[in-house]
Order: sequence, then structure tokens, then C-alpha cells
Amino acid sequence: MRRRLAPAALLLPFALLLTACGGNASAGTGTDTDGKGSLTLNVGDQKGGSEAILRAAGELDNLDYKIKWSTFTSGPPLLEAVNAKAVDIGGVGNTPPVFAAGADSKITVVAAWHGTSKGDAILVPNDSKLTGPAQLKGKSVAVAQGSSANYQLVASLRKAGLGLGDVKVKYLQPADALAAFTSGKVDAWAVWDPYTSQILQAKQGRVLTTGDGITNGLTFQVAAPGALKDKKKVAAINDYLERLRRAYKWVYSHEPEWAKVWAKETGLPEDVALAAVKRTYTTRVAVAVDQRLIASEQEIADTFTGLKLIPRKVDFGDFTDARFNGDLPPSTTTPRPSETD
Repeated sequence: MRRRLAPAALLLPFALLLTACGGNASAGTGTDTDGKGSLTLNVGDQKGGSEAILRAAGELDNLDYKIKWSTFTSGPPLLEAVNAKAVDIGGVGNTPPVFAAGADSKITVVAAWHGTSKGDAILVPNDSKLTGPAQLKGKSVAVAQGSSANYQLVASLRKAGLGLGDVKVKYLQPADALAAFTSGKVDAWAVWDPYTSQILQAKQGRVLTTGDGITNGLTFQVAAPGALKDKKKVAAINDYLERLRRAYKWVYSHEPEWAKVWAKETGLPEDVALAAVKRTYTTRVAVAVDQRLIASEQEIADTFTGLKLIPRKVDFGDFTDARFNGDLPPSTTTPRPSETD
């Protein structure tokens, strides 16, 4: 009998976390406000995301505009809010913007970070006989549809000479996928950090393969086109992005401090939070929204169009704005090394 995660309830808050997550999880909103002034920047966030990292780094001090925070369970509903003009800017992973673009949503990628993809993994139980992605043929794999893990699964299978049709895909949101994985109802689980770190720290499973070297490791800040036409909001967005970049740099030298804050915000055990921070989050470096980034995201879009999961051809370049690049390095800049194997 497979040992269940203890306590399994600790994984329940994960549906609320930031990451490269996707899927169709519902949204919830909060009304926390920071700063002062007549201008309000409406920022979409995910639990333990931008607000938490900015606050921990002291970057929410001395704001001469207000930030009104709204919290969402994942990237897709956040981008729906951007499209509806309810949110001016918010953070998501590499795949939700592709699906939003495919739906012709009014969104614009304005900033990017490049990290490793070691936290994006296909996990198998410890007692699994599988040793590589090629052996997934005919096996059942849980994954959240439209998530970064969805693309990582497709890309990993393709590298192994397989297609999505060669496996039994079970489209499940993380809470349901966790239950299926721990009860042995699926052979593998394609997922992202911090789920990866939780499974590994609990010794409930092992990594079959990761997205490192297979997926692009990009995360984004995405803005509403209407906000980008407002000069005052553009200035606030520019300031917000500069603060967020500084906050990530702060994390590089304050990993334990950030892990404690993140654990408190999300309900994660501190050891899991620290493992995820080292494996994934402190590898991210701020990079430019450039042509190579566009080409990389275009490949994801074309892949899902080919699988008929996106209904039409997407020109991803139409959904980007490079005005906030400044002197940032190219999107292909090497991420910081991961400190967790």
C-alpha cells in the first residue's frame, strides 16, 4: 500500500499559489490596498505571489499611487480579469497567455523572467517501474489542461518520440490530480513547483523527467491594453515592474527569509517552501520581452493549435509590448543555478 502524504491537507492551499499554473480554476478577489495618491493600479495576483514578495522585500513602501490587489486561483481567470479591464496588470506563467491570445483576449505581455524548469516535472510513485518518458506509452498521466505542465508533458513526449495520443491523459486540477496520484489511479503526474517539492520532500514520489532544457522557463507580467494607453498608469506600471525586479533580486540573498514568508502566506511547510524557492523561484532573472521570447511562445501556441486545444492560429507578437525592457538582458539569459537537485 502506498503511503499517503502526511498531512495531505497541506497540499490543499496549493491551488492558490503563484507559479506557471493554468487550468480552469475559479477566481477569488481580495481588496487589500497599498500606497496613497489619486491613481489606483489594479493588480492581479496569486496567493503567495507578487504582493507577498514585494512586501517581504520592503518594496511596497513609499508608493505615490495606490495598488489594489485582487487574488486569483490561477493564471487563466486572472487573464480573464485583465481582458475585462478589471485588472491593469498581473503575473502568470508561460502558457496561460497563449490560451488567452487564442481566445482573442485583450492582453499584453509587458515583462518577463527566465528561470530553470526543474520544478516542472513528470512525477511517478516511488515504486513505479518507469525510468524514462518513452515508457509512458499507454500509461495514464494527470495534468491540468492549459497549464505550463500541459506543454511540458507534450514537449517531453515529443522528445521521447511520442505524441499526446500515445498516453492516457487525465485532465485534472491539482487537488484532484494529487488524489489520483497518491491513490495509484494514475501512473504519472505532470505538475509544477511547489507541488513537485511537496511530493519529493514527503518522499511520496520521484522525478521521471523535468522541463529543464525542454520548456522555456518564462513567467510574465501581463497588462490590459487600455491601461497601456493611460500615461499615468503607464508610469505606475513602470514603477511597479522596477519594484518587482528589485524584490526578486532581494530573494537571491534572502532565501530562508522569503521561504518563511511564503510558507506563512500559503500554508506550505517551511522545508517545502525553501526547497521550491531554491529549485525554482530564485533561479528567475528579469529579461527583455524580445523576438526570441516571442518565437519561444509562438512555438507553444503553434503546438496547442496543432493539437486543436487552441481554436485558431495565434501571432503571439501581437500580444507583447517591449516598452518596459530598458536595459534588461535578452530573454535567453541563463537563469541563476538551482540549489536543489
